[in-house]
Amino acid sequence: MVSTEGRPPERPAEQPAHRLTADAVARRLGVKVETVYAYVSRGLLTSVRAEDGRTSLFAPDEVDAVARRAGRGRGGSPALEEVRTALTLIRDDDLFYRGAPVSRLVRTHSFESVAAWLWSESLDADEVFEADAASLAVARAAVAALPASARTIDRMRVAVASAAAVDPLRYATDADSVTATAGSLLATMVEALPLVGSAPRVAESPTTGAPASAPASTTTFTFTSTPSLAERLWPRLTVRPSSPATLAALDAALVLTADHGLAASTTAARIAASVRADPYSVVQAGLGAVDGPHHGLASALAYRLLAEAHASGDPAAVVSERLRSRVPVPGFGHEAGIYRQGDVRARELLAFLREIPEAAPVMRTLDDLADVMSRRPALRPNVDLALAALALSCAMPADAGEGVFVVGRTAGWIAHALEEYQAKPHRFRPTGTYTGPRPD
Repeated sequence: MVSTEGRPPERPAEQPAHRLTADAVARRLGVKVETVYAYVSRGLLTSVRAEDGRTSLFAPDEVDAVARRAGRGRGGSPALEEVRTALTLIRDDDLFYRGAPVSRLVRTHSFESVAAWLWSESLDADEVFEADAASLAVARAAVAALPASARTIDRMRVAVASAAAVDPLRYATDADSVTATAGSLLATMVEALPLVGSAPRVAESPTTGAPASAPASTTTFTFTSTPSLAERLWPRLTVRPSSPATLAALDAALVLTADHGLAASTTAARIAASVRADPYSVVQAGLGAVDGPHHGLASALAYRLLAEAHASGDPAAVVSERLRSRVPVPGFGHEAGIYRQGDVRARELLAFLREIPEAAPVMRTLDDLADVMSRRPALRPNVDLALAALALSCAMPADAGEGVFVVGRTAGWIAHALEEYQAKPHRFRPTGTYTGPRPD
């Protein structure tokens, strides 16, 4: 028999129904009975006396809460907050990919190189992603069948499903196979999109071949002779000619959105990988979760705000009217409260946009909006507003930021899948807390 000496005093029982005994709690939590009473001492559980005056009883809801926090739900599932990852660190308002500050990577390496860094800790400056010809042909045909009103993210979803259907090696989950699939898939997702117009890749001087109107980018890497993913994505988002500075900004946006820890879409991707779903299905899981206004679609809402403020010439009035109408002001702060001094991703992308002369009018509007919102210290521009500024200043549609976000984040989903493929399968099994009527 377990001694009761030293236990905290118990409240008199109110005789509620369906209480659990200490033995039942111990079995539920997978601990010893002594540990159950230790939880009582620490205030994690509340015990009451049964009618016999000796037996301790516990509320099931409290026990379930302890089970969730301890990650000891049925099936031994770890709590999601306990997932160990070597990919992304957010510390002191800075963002790091495998220990490398994103603020440096975004200036020194292309998106392809950063994706390879996330996947294999290799910073290959010549990394190139090429689509499989057969997969691309099928994906293009499927995307072309969609109505003109289809969103960019819908087209990408169809492209992923089509490429998966014709890949006989899709179920290979070893690291080399996954990274090969990922590079080809990213290229397919981009190249399956229809061209917006016949925009040249780079606006060049007819005499020198140098950029005709835009200054050289301050990035220290150069694009290879094979078009980069940013170069291929550009004419699928806008009819404007590109320049070194605009391509650098688009590439930076891809780098900055590649990963951000266990966001909702990344968690969905990891759960899919944990049951050994193939890489295409992992990306589809991420696409499903990202397609919401509180995640990947937030940039479209920020675009509408920025466009309205820019057209009106009175950002303060636009903000005031939204608040008066109880309409949220998107593009500021972070719902998870991750950054205290502002979103580093927004800060870096906006710095790239300030190097583009054509973006100056939109940037002035953004700065005016930021001045209005700065009266509340926590409300600084986030990456959604920065993506909106990229889209608006480069004559892209409202959903362009969503497409950029998805391409960038696909690299992160694959990186997390690679980690998950090395972990114990089927390890995510959260335990629900039943709140319905108790059976008789």
